[in-house]
Amino acid sequence: MSANWTKRIIGAAALAGIAGGLAWFAWPRPVLVDLATVAKGPIEVTADDDGKTRVRHVYTVSAPIAGKVLRISHPFGEQGPSLHVGDEVVANQTVIALMQPTLPGFIDVRSRDQLQAEVAAADAAIQQQEAEVQRIGAALDFSRTEFQRAQTLLRTQSTSAQAFDKAKFDVATNEAALASAKAQVDMRRAVRTSLAARLMDPANAAPSGEPTCCVRVLAPASGRVLKIVQDSEATVLPGTPLVDIGNPLDLEVVADLLSTDAVQIKVGAPVRIDGWGGAPIKGKVVRVDPAGFLKVSALGIEEQRVRVTIDFVDPPEVWSQLGHDYRVVVHVTTWSATDALTIPVSALFRKGDQWAVFADENGHARLEPVQIGHRNRHVAEVISGLAVGDRVVVHPSDRIVSGGRIGQREVP
Repeated sequence: MSANWTKRIIGAAALAGIAGGLAWFAWPRPVLVDLATVAKGPIEVTADDDGKTRVRHVYTVSAPIAGKVLRISHPFGEQGPSLHVGDEVVANQTVIALMQPTLPGFIDVRSRDQLQAEVAAADAAIQQQEAEVQRIGAALDFSRTEFQRAQTLLRTQSTSAQAFDKAKFDVATNEAALASAKAQVDMRRAVRTSLAARLMDPANAAPSGEPTCCVRVLAPASGRVLKIVQDSEATVLPGTPLVDIGNPLDLEVVADLLSTDAVQIKVGAPVRIDGWGGAPIKGKVVRVDPAGFLKVSALGIEEQRVRVTIDFVDPPEVWSQLGHDYRVVVHVTTWSATDALTIPVSALFRKGDQWAVFADENGHARLEPVQIGHRNRHVAEVISGLAVGDRVVVHPSDRIVSGGRIGQREVP
């Protein structure tokens, strides 16, 4: 009889243990969450985007004439100094480039034969005109002899005054004709020289040795060479860019911001500049362009952008490593407050048409609608719904329900 009671007791204990285990496993456990405390502190809303540095005043030196520009970054010997990116230049003193006349171009066979025939015709015309000069010279000698004879006869009253005047007129006419004939010879020789120049072989056009340079292009302003546009020797047209010059310490930052952000930016707004490889730099907005432009993003989305110009506030020693056309990231402040009630943005979620959070109330989650003001990527300004010291769930999951138990996750 005692053995049966022992078995019954052991069975009842086992059943009680199993029931207790099932009850323990089935009992609802608190959901482990991360909690953040609502507190007052500074908050800043910024418009963030990529920007680039640029020299405020860039001088582009262009070719003043059509011709051959010599290689800029190669030593010129006696012609001038070599020029490289980063070299310092002085206004109206440093030679930027040297330019020479262009060589004549090649001509086809038919044009060459035509020019050679024209040269031969010019030679014949010169010979013809030289013969005319000789004829008029002989006529002038004869008229002068006749004029001397008329003078002798006029003193002895052996000729008339009309004959004397006629002899004098013949001398003057022949002298003028001789001068005109000699001018014709000079003109035809010039025509022949012009035709011969058109027949010049380009290979023999340049004299041996160093060619004489015609134009020295000087630096229009003092600074440093930022870019050599035309480095190699080439034949260029007037206005062809050659070199960019500027002062590397006269830097500013430009950023193309969305027009929806630009309307909230005011001149003088503080700017934080980072993402350039060094410590953050302080700046301020000096200009917001009054006109926007269309820009296609990397994803192919058409966006309306506005250019914002930023000056450095920190001294040059802080940003001296920056140069022209360097990439930076700008954070332009559009709104800020020093004592605002804030919560992490990661605690917010949408409940219907308003924002809500899960607040910790003695280990239970309480659904709390909140009214949000300004916000940035990290924190949001709380207008109503929470008070200082309240704790809210960060990154709430779908396991959390209003009234459910929650527990703070231990940070390892």
